[in-house]
Amino acid sequence: MAEHQPTSHTIVRGVTAATIGGLLLLLSGLTLTGTVIGLTVVTPLLVIFSPVLVPATIAVFLLVAGFVTSGGFGVAALSVLSWMYQYLTGRRPPGFDQLEQARARLASKARDIKESAQHRID
Repeated sequence: MAEHQPTSHTIVRGVTAATIGGLLLLLSGLTLTGTVIGLTVVTPLLVIFSPVLVPATIAVFLLVAGFVTSGGFGVAALSVLSWMYQYLTGRRPPGFDQLEQARARLASKARDIKESAQHRID
């Protein structure tokens, strides 16, 4: 059996992968170190200003949530109004076929119930 010798291409790929992996590991360590140092420096400030920051954060969250919810309801309302306009003007908006099928099924059931009631009366 002939042994498989690594080609120069394989060696270059291995060296490149090891170099990139080492650099990413170094960057990960630096990021962790910076995070720990930053948290150590900022923690006393957070403790001192927490009576102001916590209510302010809650207020900002509620404001943002309100604006996002309001915008979502507005977009939903415009979508519904647009769909209704297209439907009422005779265009075929998305979902038109399902609505017509449901209408036909309801009308069929209503006829069946009416006929059943007529037979019971007679």
